[in-house]
Amino acid sequence: MRKNSIRLFCLLVCLAVAIPVLALQRGSDPLTGTWTGDWGPNAADRNTVTVDLKWDGKALSGTVHSINYQRADVTLQKATFDAGAVHMEADVANPRGGGTIHYVIDGKLASGSMSGSWNHGTSKGDFKLTKK
Repeated sequence: MRKNSIRLFCLLVCLAVAIPVLALQRGSDPLTGTWTGDWGPNAADRNTVTVDLKWDGKALSGTVHSINYQRADVTLQKATFDAGAVHMEADVANPRGGGTIHYVIDGKLASGSMSGSWNHGTSKGDFKLTKK
C-alpha cells in the first residue's frame, strides 16, 4: 500500500511540473510556423504568399513562397522580433532585369495575425498574414 502511495505521489509531481512547462513552450513562440496571406500596393493589386518563420528566442529567420511558380522563394536576410513588432528585409532579383530589389517589411502581431507595411524604393503597400 505504501509503495502505491509513493508511486502515485511521484506521478502527480511529474504531471504538476510537466504540464505547465509544455503550456509555456507552446505559448512562448508566437512566430514559428506557416503564415498565409497577401501583400500589395492597393486593394486591387494583391500577391498571395505563404511565409515560413522560425523564432529561436533570439533570432528570426524565414522564407517567403509565392503561389506564382515564376517567382522564386525569397529568404529573409534581416529579421527581428521585439515586443510584438516584426522587422524583415530581403533582396529579390528584379524580374524586369537590372539590379536587386531591397524590400523592407514592418509589422505587428495581434491574435494570430500579422499586418503592416512594406516598401522598396518609392513603391510601398501593406500586407496581412494569418498563422496556420
